[in-house]
Amino acid sequence: MFESEHRLTDLRACRNPMVMVDPRRCLNPRVVVTRELPDPVMERMAALFETQFNRSDEKMSRERLVAAVADCDVLVPTVTDAIDAELIAGAGPRLKLIANFGAGVNHIDLKAARARRIIVTNTPGVLTEDTADMTMALILSVPRRLAEGEKLVRSGAWKGWSPGGMLGHRIGGKALGIVGMGRIGQALAKRAAAFGLSIHYHNRRRVHPDLHVYHYADYERSHLLSIAARHGTYEDEVDDLLREG
Repeated sequence: MFESEHRLTDLRACRNPMVMVDPRRCLNPRVVVTRELPDPVMERMAALFETQFNRSDEKMSRERLVAAVADCDVLVPTVTDAIDAELIAGAGPRLKLIANFGAGVNHIDLKAARARRIIVTNTPGVLTEDTADMTMALILSVPRRLAEGEKLVRSGAWKGWSPGGMLGHRIGGKALGIVGMGRIGQALAKRAAAFGLSIHYHNRRRVHPDLHVYHYADYERSHLLSIAARHGTYEDEVDDLLREG
């Protein structure tokens, strides 16, 4: 029997209350985590599994990734890790789950994982509000010149208030174009509307009638443009729009 078959046999026996098994043979799944995660998460994982952490919190080299997938049951990668077809093809027979830390899976070759019967999971929805917050912060920072002002103060060159000093622009009354009206796009639209922006969006289908105050497929006339879609979804259309100015 292969090592993986021994492990499966042990795990099934350990979970069966009718079978007498030496506890030392009850092996936990081996989990490799490619980056430093929040302490509570890592502590919980260490209590439940045989874990290997990347305490340096630096991007794993290709060589380390190859070694990791060759000898683990679960890989926990992040967006910085390229889990491509070549890496998956070289994975050991034990690898059954790629549990991605993040919502996007563009860095994982899903077709190759499916061919190897490796399950791929992600965390959709957990960063919706946070991403919308950050996008709204960026929208506010540009016309209000927040980054410029911060640098000016830190440099010691700021001489105090003056009537025309660091004047910016208000965003109320402007139009915000959103390409991709999913969870993040709608969360951003709610924030932007509170600041007096009118919302113009493009999506594969219209949003719920309750959101009728948003203007469909009218983002060409927007003052600001936000891309709230997966990489590549509207890439050609957006490139054409930006070139047209």
